[in-house]
Amino acid sequence: MKQFVSEIVCMRSLKHRSLVPLLGYCRRKHELILVSEYMPNGSLDGYLFNHDKPTLPWWRRFAILKDISLALNYLHTEADQVVIHRDIKASNVMLDAEFNGRLGDFGMSRLYERGADPTTTAAVGTVGYMAPELTTLGASTVTDVYAFGVFLLEVTCGRRPVELGVPVEKRSAQMGL
Repeated sequence: MKQFVSEIVCMRSLKHRSLVPLLGYCRRKHELILVSEYMPNGSLDGYLFNHDKPTLPWWRRFAILKDISLALNYLHTEADQVVIHRDIKASNVMLDAEFNGRLGDFGMSRLYERGADPTTTAAVGTVGYMAPELTTLGASTVTDVYAFGVFLLEVTCGRRPVELGVPVEKRSAQMGL
């Protein structure tokens, strides 16, 4: 719990226009509640996969991809500590009132001092977005970049990287590869 609280304190220090800002938290008994800025347009996956919502035009999708690439650059190279997100995907990208992309859900992220080896042995993330070398080499900024590449394909193709019920041998064809 102590490490989790210290990570929350550090996350509060992350200030970038393409991140969902953490405003505070509340700890009650064994519950920890995070309070973040309200994102009125919800998550990006709702616009990619929910056919009740309008399809996003290409220029808007490109702008969202740019927003998330800037957020990732900030986390990896500009923040006080190196932050490895470890779960980059459309459902973790929130859309503000102007449809700007904001990276959120830092529940699996890890923080490292600059100059330290930013690898971890735990292979966590979402299947389909995880780099193949994650299980042998661990998470790093490179595995975040791999996940961003899968996310980029997801946004441009409008398809999830893995859909339930699709056999393993047909999954690469699913993304149009």
